[in-house]
Amino acid sequence: MFDEFSSKFKVLETCNDNSLLSIKIDKEDLLSAVKFIKETLKFEILLDIVGVDNLNLNKTKRFSVYYIFRSLNAKKLCIWVDTDDSIQSVQSIYKSANWAERECFDQFGVIFNGHPNLKRILNHKEFVGHPLRKDYPIDAYQVLHTSDDLVDEMKLELKRNNLTSEENDEFKTKYTFLNIGPSHPATHGTIRNFVALDGEKIVSCVTEIGYLHRGFEKSCEHHTYAGIIPYTDRLNYCSALLNNVGYAKAVEEILGVEITNRTKFMRVILGELARIIDHEVCLAAMFVDMGGLTNYWYLYNPREKIYNFLSKLTGARFTNSFARIGGMANDFYEGWKDELKAHLIDVEKGLDDTLTLIEKNRIFLDRTQGICKISKADALSYGFSGPNLRASGVAYDLRKDKPYYFYDSFDFSVPVGSYGDIYDRMFVRFFEMKESISIIRQAINLIPNGDINIKDKDIVLPPKDQVYGSIEGLINHFKLVFDGIKLPSGHYYSASEGANGELGFFILSSGETKPYRLKLRPPCFYALNAFSKMVEGSLIADSILNLGSLNIIAGELDR
Repeated sequence: MFDEFSSKFKVLETCNDNSLLSIKIDKEDLLSAVKFIKETLKFEILLDIVGVDNLNLNKTKRFSVYYIFRSLNAKKLCIWVDTDDSIQSVQSIYKSANWAERECFDQFGVIFNGHPNLKRILNHKEFVGHPLRKDYPIDAYQVLHTSDDLVDEMKLELKRNNLTSEENDEFKTKYTFLNIGPSHPATHGTIRNFVALDGEKIVSCVTEIGYLHRGFEKSCEHHTYAGIIPYTDRLNYCSALLNNVGYAKAVEEILGVEITNRTKFMRVILGELARIIDHEVCLAAMFVDMGGLTNYWYLYNPREKIYNFLSKLTGARFTNSFARIGGMANDFYEGWKDELKAHLIDVEKGLDDTLTLIEKNRIFLDRTQGICKISKADALSYGFSGPNLRASGVAYDLRKDKPYYFYDSFDFSVPVGSYGDIYDRMFVRFFEMKESISIIRQAINLIPNGDINIKDKDIVLPPKDQVYGSIEGLINHFKLVFDGIKLPSGHYYSASEGANGELGFFILSSGETKPYRLKLRPPCFYALNAFSKMVEGSLIADSILNLGSLNIIAGELDR
């Protein structure tokens, strides 16, 4: 792969940290290089675009922009360019670049020449400066005084769809305009969709996000690697443990740490439980949106029992903060196996009862089948992953295609859809829950005894008896808490299969105890990027169900 690429383009620098082949190229070659990567090297997905401010690094250019690609055989590739101001947009090659470039512009000020709508996406229109630059103070805040009517974006969309022109303002009278959200139960107060309607049919849609922007990535730059773990809970808060595990896995891979077998099984069990409750809240909320309240309770009641189990185990019901770099906070409690097996039976019954009510229900089928379809090619171009990608017919799952934590030893299938409509997105999740139940039962029977943390005093806090009983233990504890873990210099990317898809962490380390740059790759950010195109031609009510079927979680969307 490298030889093929280097024969075509001038390579300025290479590195291969954490099995991520990274190639630096001249920014003038960017557009042709990205096209070559997609069409010749067959990397179907542009996973993420990562901006880095080089202000405190020994580099000649102010910014570096990293492009991370994924192929369906689980290979990954990174190219990067350095610039002081601008580079070429690649959104004409990968549709996922549209929002990714807007985010990089918003947070760093890098201009992407040729982008059709280069405006802020996470911060508001009155925001001055770029918050992820190193010289932007973390405690600064800016208040928005006037709302954005989004008319400028709507004009662009209508023009692109050949529905109006710059010379003709007939759209003001030809269409009805409606805001769906943010003050709407189905958008959870965090997403605004501005739609142009012809009757009840949506002819154009633009989406505004950033209502729950918490500054996750900026905050991470000011905390030790271990201190970041509680922040990950608040990403996809419907499956907090998967975020914990994904982040801890990323840091462990950079350190070259091999966690214990018992820890791996614990992470599988808890991760699949988190996947189940995430899918249940997605589907249950959708049934409320379409008036199926009975189905809601069939799914929610067993979910509450899982929350009780997690609360008993971790001390927290919702945001668990249970994973640790090098292990877990605590082991399972006595009697956990029988308790969990009983909860799984309840979950199964809720799934079966729900499916009995909907599988042949004409109202349900009419509301979901053939509605808001997205093709396999578009799903890949938009950067879909997880259930949303599999619903469009792509059998890609990191647990199968790039297995970790003994996933290759478990007997489970990857449910795949056919049409990429709302029906497929729902049923992929239904059957994924059944597979998760099977994985958990296998893991319960196979989980070995042993330690839950590695024995490395530079990574894991010492036991409390050593902290209280010896000066060496006390000093070790003090140093780890205040100084933290050091990662080797370099840039890395690690991913796991989150409930919504590929949950990735890009970490650029300068060799200190805090990340110089930590970038989250949130799966639903790229799913919502496609929402506007998916709802064109559909009804208002269809758009509500489509938003639910994509399972947008604002904590990871806005960060």
